[in-house]
Amino acid sequence: MQIVQPESVGLSSSRLERINRAMQKYVDQGQFAGVIVLVARQGQVAYLQKFGWQEIATNQPMSIDTIFRIYSMTKPITTTAIMMLCEEGKIRLADPISRYVPSFANLKVMQPRNGCDFELVPARREPTVHDLLTHTAGLSYGFDENSELDARYRKEIWEQDEKDPGPTLEDTVLTLAKMPLAYHPGTTFRYSMAIDVLGYIVQVAAEQPFDAFLKEKIFNPLGMVDTDFWAPPEKVKRLAVVYGPGESGGLKVVDPAQGSRFTRPTHRPSGGGGLVSTIGDYYRFGQMLLNQGALDGVRLLGRKTVEWMTQNHLPDGVYSDTEKANGFGLGGGVLLRPGLSHRPGSVGKFGWGGAANTEWWIDPTEQMQCLLMTQYMPGFTLPIVEDFAQGAYQALE
Repeated sequence: MQIVQPESVGLSSSRLERINRAMQKYVDQGQFAGVIVLVARQGQVAYLQKFGWQEIATNQPMSIDTIFRIYSMTKPITTTAIMMLCEEGKIRLADPISRYVPSFANLKVMQPRNGCDFELVPARREPTVHDLLTHTAGLSYGFDENSELDARYRKEIWEQDEKDPGPTLEDTVLTLAKMPLAYHPGTTFRYSMAIDVLGYIVQVAAEQPFDAFLKEKIFNPLGMVDTDFWAPPEKVKRLAVVYGPGESGGLKVVDPAQGSRFTRPTHRPSGGGGLVSTIGDYYRFGQMLLNQGALDGVRLLGRKTVEWMTQNHLPDGVYSDTEKANGFGLGGGVLLRPGLSHRPGSVGKFGWGGAANTEWWIDPTEQMQCLLMTQYMPGFTLPIVEDFAQGAYQALE
């Protein structure tokens, strides 16, 4: 990856060094094992630095080609696949999900009753592909410990996923179709397994396995050589260890490299959170979107399609965060009101993060792309992304 002088693209070298100090502090204090960060502008990488360790026990340092579990940063890639098929006329966003998965017809909504109970009522309308793309279909994820519906997700989806062999992608989607909805489609943003359903819809519409479609239509054309649903044996030595907070301080291993479920093929390629990738691979994907659909002579999406994807698609009064700063496009969050956000950025900034504290965004106004790769869970408990964003934007000349 060629790195240019920051000043050639309107960034300050001395100010970018402030990111170094912030990231190194997290490593020195034992909060993160290792971090890699990238700032690009005007199609050029101006800043790329690595800190700390890929694996502490073996003193293996972070490397630019370290492989990370990107979890929910898989979602923009799955969305891109959907939009490619939309451009080919194989999918329409207004289509009901049942066109591709008939089991999603005649759904019921789990509606509260008397404040302490619920009843199942017919959905006012069928959820659509567009609802899935915007997390407004009424599906859930299983995160809410106080939700009876989410308890079902944990039992019927996540516990089954731990079995060997686990369910296939089709099995999982058909199980989801048996669940009641959390609310009427199109009314509320609820982060969910919607993008996993979209991965299956890619498989149905393309008449090709989901993982094969991604490799043939996105990864190979963009030169994303290390992005896949697993790290094969020859690449496991580059897979970073996932750490978390130790019971008595410091860090403990949450998911090792050797023996991780990401080191073997899966029956259920998750469009919502299943990919591994490198900072270089994901940079190429992000730059394709920032270039409005093309990179190095390869066009995956039309210009207007990318403009469409990166606009807010949520109804008036619906937001993707409690601060009401962000809406949601197709596959990622869209910054609507920077003054309400905890991070700097321009109106229209588009991106998403992953459960292990990876983060990515593009800022069309500044022609800027930023990436942070690390492996620490639980996600979003330490302000490393906020510190990185502040460092990147304050370096603009």
